[in-house]
Amino acid sequence: MKLFGVIGYPIKHSLSPDMFNAVFKHLKLDAIYLKLEVKPENLREALLGAKALGFVGLNVTIPFKEKVLQFVKAKGVAEKIKAVNTVKLESMEGYNTDAYGVVKSLEEHNVDFSSRFLVIGAGGAARAAVFSLVERGGEVYVTNRTEERGRKLAKEAGCYFVKTGELERMKFDVLINATPLGMVGMEKALPVKEDVIKKASVVFDMVYNPAETLFVKKAKELEKEVIYGYEMLLYQAYEAFKIWNGFYPPLEVMKEALLKKLGFYPE
Repeated sequence: MKLFGVIGYPIKHSLSPDMFNAVFKHLKLDAIYLKLEVKPENLREALLGAKALGFVGLNVTIPFKEKVLQFVKAKGVAEKIKAVNTVKLESMEGYNTDAYGVVKSLEEHNVDFSSRFLVIGAGGAARAAVFSLVERGGEVYVTNRTEERGRKLAKEAGCYFVKTGELERMKFDVLINATPLGMVGMEKALPVKEDVIKKASVVFDMVYNPAETLFVKKAKELEKEVIYGYEMLLYQAYEAFKIWNGFYPPLEVMKEALLKKLGFYPE
């Protein structure tokens, strides 16, 4: 049996096993995908332990997307982004499929990459969005609660930093929430004020559980184009599967399993 998994802390919210196990079953593959909660101080041991146990690959989520670079060789866009969410354990190579997930989600909604983007956050998922958008010619702004971290990301990517207190004076075409605000346990939190949402055309929330965050609900009330977090989750998993197995899985099987688990069926 081939072993795969996702490591993070906490990890109980992850829906990745539902997608991967559904597609393994559909393809009649002798494989299983597990949730593996790892305390931050045990990251190295967890990676080496998984490798020793014969795991083929791991997905990496909060808070390890940047820390894992200490233990794997970054490949492709992961080297530039300096964040990894997919690891091939045999070779200890780290990839970033979040970047693919961001771009594919925006493409599916026909978003113009020359738009003015605001990325909220400065962690691994934010890095994937910022570098991908800058590369495609977007006018990209970063905002972050910790100013120093936000400025560092903007400088590295060659884009702009804006303080949270200055957002209401500006207009952005696309808002991307790359923070945990809105997820289970933080459902009542908005990543930006409603006045900022009012001036945008597209709202993209990377939070996928719940599927309809407060951010998404506000955007829909204001008749904005909405990109759900589950869309990015789906596409990054689709790309990770290919990295590990050498071919793409049936996307609809993964999507159906994901939406069923979320209990959500978009209009």
